[in-house]
Amino acid sequence: MNGHPKGSVALISGASRGIGSHVAAELLQQGWSVSLGMRTPVTPGWAAGHEDRVQLAAYDAGDVDGEQRWVRQALDRFGRIDALVANAGIMIPKTVIEADDDDIEAMMSVNVKAPRRLAKAAWEALCATGRGRVIILASLSGKRVKSAAAGSYSLSKFAAVALAHAIRQTGFDKGVRATAVCPGFVATDMAAALTDRASDQLTQPDDLARIIAMLLSLPNEASVAEFAVNCQLEEFF
Repeated sequence: MNGHPKGSVALISGASRGIGSHVAAELLQQGWSVSLGMRTPVTPGWAAGHEDRVQLAAYDAGDVDGEQRWVRQALDRFGRIDALVANAGIMIPKTVIEADDDDIEAMMSVNVKAPRRLAKAAWEALCATGRGRVIILASLSGKRVKSAAAGSYSLSKFAAVALAHAIRQTGFDKGVRATAVCPGFVATDMAAALTDRASDQLTQPDDLARIIAMLLSLPNEASVAEFAVNCQLEEFF
């Protein structure tokens, strides 16, 4: 499925590895131009030969001015922004009792505040397309609290899901559609530190990338508010 307009441009945060890198590679393969938000910009191997459609942007989700700079750079380079994939995220595996205010603030800052600022910075450009798209990489931890150690992380991811709904409500009449993508364990470095399940038993980043590309391609009349994907059996997800 490839329903996006020709010349569409997507900004992907946390694009240096893992889910973000796979999403960017999939979108590039499908004909998108991509602006890669990275703490340390390095051209990925999959971008070779496509430099005209790949932009590297120095971006740190903890920098409160970073989103404005990134959006300006993307507009200067491509002249439009059709989609955001807010993928950058952190997890501090502490219970809500063990965590201190700095732990909670760090996760809220990266997982919620930064995506909100990015959407705000790109809002005019997204609305101008008549079919702007926002993907918030949330988590199944934004749908249920699976364990005590995931509790503090869940606080931020519940808020990230709410952010996607709030963006969808705000921009619906302008053609903006937002989706909270909620995976369970994905075969990334973050998951490897949290589970002893074998990598091949986890959701693969390239499969999640194809799901996100599909969501971005849907018409305005097929809005998906949340998309849950899991590698294991649970009661609901």
